[in-house]
Formats: sequence, structure tokens, C-alpha cells
Amino acid sequence: MHHNLKYASPSLLLQWSSKDDMTEVANQTARPGRLTVRLTEDNFQEYSSSEKPLLVDFWASWCGPCRTMEPVVERLAEKYSDRMVFGKVNVDEEMDLSSRYQVLSIPTFMMFKKGQPTDAVIGAVGEVALEQFVRRVLNGHGSM
Repeated sequence: MHHNLKYASPSLLLQWSSKDDMTEVANQTARPGRLTVRLTEDNFQEYSSSEKPLLVDFWASWCGPCRTMEPVVERLAEKYSDRMVFGKVNVDEEMDLSSRYQVLSIPTFMMFKKGQPTDAVIGAVGEVALEQFVRRVLNGHGSM
């Protein structure tokens, strides 16, 4: 028996075992209280091709500006997760993804629609600028 529960964005499909344990069916890391998805080579195509636009935060744990922007991304995910998916790519763990999309500086925030990158913002731009970027895309004005 499957249940579609809104746990993270997009909704995670959870399966109940006979012991009433929940196990993830989706290949992603669920983090309680977080609305961002950990993107990997294995799940990137699925999320970038979804109906909702995908904002990808290319980051690294050693990057101070990336860590500064993390709560900003979380706040925007809380505000807009009904219309957009928010994901994170650790560039040290997913070098093929960062190379494929020519991410040379971090943080880089890249928007995807229907599997294709459509726009990007580079640097710790702050909450106001990143929210303007999100709104522009949601209003149909973002393109590379």
C-alpha cells in the first residue's frame, strides 16, 4: 500500500511495511523540517524534468558564502515549494553534475525547466535578489 505524503518537496512516496515502518521508495535523503532535495547523479534527471521548475543550489561544505545562503534557500523553499522544487548539489560529491552544467563558482543557483537549464545566478546574492530570481522564473520571465 502506497501513500503520497508531503514530507519534502516534491512529495515523497513512502511505503508502509507490514511492521508499519516507513521506508523511502524515492532515491533521496529525507531531512525532517527541510524542503530541499539532495540531488545526485541518480535522481537529478527525475527532478529536473518534473512539471515544476527546479532551483538547484550548487554548493560545498567548505564554502562560507554557500553556508550563508543555506537558510535563505530554506526560507524560499518554505515560501514557494508549492510551485517550485528546491534542490542542492554538493559539487565535491557530484563532480559530473557540476561539470556538465559548467559550474565554476559557488554558490551557483541554476533554474531548470523540463530538464534544461534556463537561468542562473552566481554568488551569495542575498535573500532579496534570490527571491526576485525565483519570482521572475515563476512569472515566466527566466531564460538563458
